[in-house]
Amino acid sequence: MKADVLTCLALAAAASLVAVVTGGRGSGRRRHKEVFLGEKSKFQFGGRIDYKLKRQDSTKTLLIKSEQLLRIEEHDFAMRPGFGGAAIPVGIDVQVESIDSISEVNMDFTMTLYLRHYWKDERLAFPSRNNQSRTFDSRLVKKIWVPDVFFVHSKRSFIHDTTMENIMLRVYPDGKILYSVRVTVTALCSMDFSSFPLDTQNCSLELESYAYNENDLMLYWKNGNDSLRTDEIVLSQFFIKHFHASSGLAFYSSTGWYNRLFINFILRRHIFFFMLQTYFPTMLMVVLSWVSFWIDRRAVPARVSLGITTVLTMSTIITGVSSSMPQVSYVKAVDIYLWTSFLFVFLSVIEYAAVNYCTTLEEMRKMKRGKIPSTFNASQAMAYDGCFHDNDIELTPFSGLAPTGSSGPLTTPTQALDNRPTEGTRLRRQWSLRQNVDLFVSNSYVIDSYSRVAFPMSYLLFNVVYWSLYS
Repeated sequence: MKADVLTCLALAAAASLVAVVTGGRGSGRRRHKEVFLGEKSKFQFGGRIDYKLKRQDSTKTLLIKSEQLLRIEEHDFAMRPGFGGAAIPVGIDVQVESIDSISEVNMDFTMTLYLRHYWKDERLAFPSRNNQSRTFDSRLVKKIWVPDVFFVHSKRSFIHDTTMENIMLRVYPDGKILYSVRVTVTALCSMDFSSFPLDTQNCSLELESYAYNENDLMLYWKNGNDSLRTDEIVLSQFFIKHFHASSGLAFYSSTGWYNRLFINFILRRHIFFFMLQTYFPTMLMVVLSWVSFWIDRRAVPARVSLGITTVLTMSTIITGVSSSMPQVSYVKAVDIYLWTSFLFVFLSVIEYAAVNYCTTLEEMRKMKRGKIPSTFNASQAMAYDGCFHDNDIELTPFSGLAPTGSSGPLTTPTQALDNRPTEGTRLRRQWSLRQNVDLFVSNSYVIDSYSRVAFPMSYLLFNVVYWSLYS
């Protein structure tokens, strides 16, 4: 019995010894592996690594390793590079992607562009055997110093964030940095509409540092005029004549002088749209108003309705153009054309008013002289269609004139010979103002005859002068 108990105890001791030996070998391997990983990580990153990071997200682990590589925690990036020394040069490079809209009413434009900054920050230098740069996104940008460039006279601006923020940071081993953002900005453009719609507009987008004056930060175009590049841009109402870059200084009384960069572009307006929508309809309305000169002067309803229609149509055109334009205090080129055309249409209505008035006076004088019987009712004759009818009027000869060949002539042949001018006397017939007015009153149809020539020639001369000045 004792032998069996001793045998069991011996087997249990042997099993415990085997377990202890096996566990010691496994723990030795783990210790050896941890020491190997620690030495390898220390060799690559020049510092100690917290092994709890293994349980975190891999991208966050990479970001923190990058921070350790760039030694971000060792420097104060709230200060600019080289603080206390010379101004840090920051190069700017711009690629214009599109001009999204141009508003005459708000006097602004919207532009999408790639804005790239170049500078050197030796605090971010890192060792590299192959001299390769490292590229990061917006998560690292928030931890380092970047230039505070803003758009002067901007109304709205934003950085695109689909699917991630469109920000790129590239760091080179020697500390040189490329910082690129994709921005859409709406900025003010002071437009001059004196020649609208035959105008040319000069707009500019201005860049400047907000906090650092020229003693701390120097903005410049990195490649001169080649720093501004554009894609093929097509606009509905304009075509771009020229893109060019320039630079200057801006002074603020409280903070001093600042470097300012300009993106200048010249816009030329397409005229064809306004020819179809404004100029051609206006010309047709003016020509249509001239039709009344060929309508009988006694057709009152026809001529009055035509004149009123053309006047109202011109008023509608002027209102439509004014509603799409800013309320400026000076006269535009389109205003000159529209109001001059409106004046021609209005004068055609006034012309018929004068013709109708002269016709009425002529009829009243004839009635007084007895050529039209006093029993004739002119309003009844015009009640149906607005026209006089010759068969409604009984024409009688003038009582003051004797018929041809009748006795009692006004002058005898002998008296006529005695009244002949002597030799060398110049004949001159002078007409008083009243006689000229009486001539037009007694011959009111002459006004229409002159208007058929005077109105078209005057309007043609106006068009020649207008297009010569503004084209």
